[in-house]
Amino acid sequence: MTVIKKKIWPEYFEAVASGKKKFELRLNDFDVHEGDTLVLEEWDPKTKQYTGRKTEKRVSYVGKFKIDQLFWPEEEIKEKGVQIISLE
Repeated sequence: MTVIKKKIWPEYFEAVASGKKKFELRLNDFDVHEGDTLVLEEWDPKTKQYTGRKTEKRVSYVGKFKIDQLFWPEEEIKEKGVQIISLE
């Protein structure tokens, strides 16, 4: 199992740390697997500094896709965007 550190903005940090937000949408530019630990370190984009707060979460699922593998036409994705829905 790997420990992976990533920045997270304050408005998202609170939701993840509290357990309300149970997903992360990230660019697929790093290797992550189920069972890894994601350490999210709060980063203030205004000051461009870490706040010192962090939270650790175990990765339970990784779904990867490319834009051409989605179910909708690329034009609709560009127009409307996509959303991720967290389920309990």
